[in-house]
Amino acid sequence: EAEVEMSAALAFREQLKALAAARETAAPSLNDLIVKASALALRRFPRANGSYADGAFVLHGAVNVGIAVAGEDALVVPVLHGADALTLGEIAVRTRALAAAVRDGTVTPPQLSGGTFTVSNLGMYGMTAITPVVNPPQAAILGVGAIRDVLARDPQGAIVDRRLLTLTLSCDHRILYGADAARFLAAIRELLEQPAGLAL
Repeated sequence: EAEVEMSAALAFREQLKALAAARETAAPSLNDLIVKASALALRRFPRANGSYADGAFVLHGAVNVGIAVAGEDALVVPVLHGADALTLGEIAVRTRALAAAVRDGTVTPPQLSGGTFTVSNLGMYGMTAITPVVNPPQAAILGVGAIRDVLARDPQGAIVDRRLLTLTLSCDHRILYGADAARFLAAIRELLEQPAGLAL
């Protein structure tokens, strides 16, 4: 579990919203930023992008991020294929199209297959933290809570506002061990706290 200070990411998203409005296109959501951060971190930590099936490890070349979406009667996980190579704008357009397909029942088997990692966000329901269950045979799943406003002390001792987000990583320890999982989660946190890296 990691606490992420989201002030920079929120400011970055406001800039993206203004650009998207000027271009009349979809603005990336905070979840889109989290998906992009996860995809870039998966590229650096291939075991987190792996799977374990039939007693063997598989390290996948493609980074395909599943996005958990609440459907009519079940949780459905459409997949953003090649998410690490997509721009934030492309992620925004594709995630909206996938979520709409889930809601109206037109999502196709190819859109639901090939996931190598999953992001599950329940922050919109007021959950401050969730512990998701790994989606076999994937190595890991990221649980995303709601952003919370808290008071904290800065290094000089002054009281300051903080915008904190709790990320929880559940993993299959047969392939992704604790230390590797911690480094992977720290990489996601670093990208969200310094979000200019998401544009690269």
